[in-house]
This record gives sequence, structure tokens and C-alpha cells, in this order.
Amino acid sequence: MSNKLVVLGAGWLGNALAQEAKSAGWQVEATRRTADKQTQISAFCLTDSGLHHTLTLTDAYWVCAIPPRMRQADSNYLETLQHALTTAQNMACKGFILCSSTAVYDTADGVYKEQSTLSERDSKRQQVLQGAEDLVRNAGGKIVRLAGLVGPEREPGRFISGKHLSSSSQASVNMLHQQDAVNGLMCIVENWSNAQDIYNLCHPAHPTKHDYYQKHCTTHGSIPPTFSSEVKSERIIDGSAVCQLGFNYDNEI
Repeated sequence: MSNKLVVLGAGWLGNALAQEAKSAGWQVEATRRTADKQTQISAFCLTDSGLHHTLTLTDAYWVCAIPPRMRQADSNYLETLQHALTTAQNMACKGFILCSSTAVYDTADGVYKEQSTLSERDSKRQQVLQGAEDLVRNAGGKIVRLAGLVGPEREPGRFISGKHLSSSSQASVNMLHQQDAVNGLMCIVENWSNAQDIYNLCHPAHPTKHDYYQKHCTTHGSIPPTFSSEVKSERIIDGSAVCQLGFNYDNEI
């Protein structure tokens, strides 16, 4: 019996995950809001009449890579996730992973591990992230909290060029390469029975924002950003727990 994977949200990360799984011989169905037979994309979206989907894979692992958006027009994220959990259960899902974010943690300095106390839900984003995590954990799924994602088409030396950032130049970065995100998710799925309920995925290097963006801007010949302050700040996301499953961070941030 071949391995099966359903990827909800075939965007920048979800599509990369789907392609990786296909290359490894998995049966894969990936979704967007509308189906596309040419690219083998299935549909999964809420409409005025309810849930519409064209998924067919049963006995599969599911990864929800749909990013929560804070705009009013995208406020049905939690409802979509609840429908996804119900649909996954009805299709004999083997395991469900939610791609969450390390933004769920407090913004104060400190080292944040999977067991760290979460913030007081003092922002709309944190409310949505924690609400999503609660839904998935209550349904028996797992949570993967992703650090800031970089990689193909998300080169820091380009997207940050010349900008003025409201953060400090001496704040530590918490970043993750797309390929490490994909590899980490696959590792958790492949070691499902031994995997814990929550994992951080974050590269172990935490240079200052000044040093990090200066390096990337120098490499790409772009203008380094400016910062609002130079106050030293160390908010570190510890992503080492997943390495107990045999995973390694192999891609530079």
C-alpha cells in the first residue's frame, strides 16, 4: 500500500511539500480554492452553500498549509479548518498536521520551546493561531509552528531592500528555509507514532537582524534596511526537539 498525503493549500509552501512527497513516491492530492485539472489541483473551499471539495484520497495523512489571513474577507479561516478536520475524519485520515506559526508565542525576550506558555492572545493574529491550534489538538492532530520562511522567491536580500523596519537592528532572527520546512513536515509524518504533538521548526542560527540582512543585501547587491532602534533583543525559538526524530536543518537561512 502506497503512502498518501493530502495538502490543503497548495501555495508557496504547500506546493513544495506536495512536489516533495510525489518525488518520494507518495500519492498526493493538493488543494486550492478552485480545482485545476491541468495542474492536478483539487478544490477545497467554503461557499455560501457550505463546503465544496473534490478530494478523493482516503487513509491519507493531511497537512493544512492554508495561511490564516487577518483581513475581514478571509475571516472564515477557523470555520474552514473545522470543516477540514471533519472531512479528514470522514475520509479515514491517518493523521492531521496544522502548519501554525512561532508568532503564537509571546513577543518578549526569552527562549521559546514547545512547552512554553503561550501569550495572552493580545493580538488578532495570536487569537486566530491559538484558536486553530486548539481545534486541531482537540481533534487529535499535531501542530508545527513555523519560523519566518525564506527560500525560492523569498530572498531576504530582495524583499527587505531599502525598507525601514520597526524592529531593532540587534534583535535575533528566527528563520526557516522552505526546504527544511518541507523536510521537517515529511519527517514528522513518516515518524507519526513517535512524534510529539507540537514541534517548532526554526533554524538553530540566530544572528542579529542587522547582520542577517546585511549579509543577504551584500550578496544580492541591494540596499540594506534601516531600523527603528538598536536595543539588544533575544527572542529565540528553539527548534531542536524535532531533531530527535532524525531530522537535520541542512539549508542555510
